[in-house]
Amino acid sequence: MFGSMIRYFSTKPKPKMKPIELKTSPEQTQTIARVIFDILKEHGPLTVGDTWERVKEVGLRGLTSKRYMKIVLRWMRGRQKRETKD
Repeated sequence: MFGSMIRYFSTKPKPKMKPIELKTSPEQTQTIARVIFDILKEHGPLTVGDTWERVKEVGLRGLTSKRYMKIVLRWMRGRQKRETKD
């Protein structure tokens, strides 16, 4: 018990992350999120690279890079967590 208490107090808490701000309009962001969600729902769990390949096949406007797609995925995950908390 004493060892687990020491381990608990010796770990650092996660730093608070600032909210993700997307550079596309809310309407365009919703469209991008819906298309990504549909791709993941249809093809099952995919890697980021496979998801990016499928998104390129669809030809979404506003989604210019894999890096931005990862930011949108992180935003979607955070939004989902907030909705489940409420």
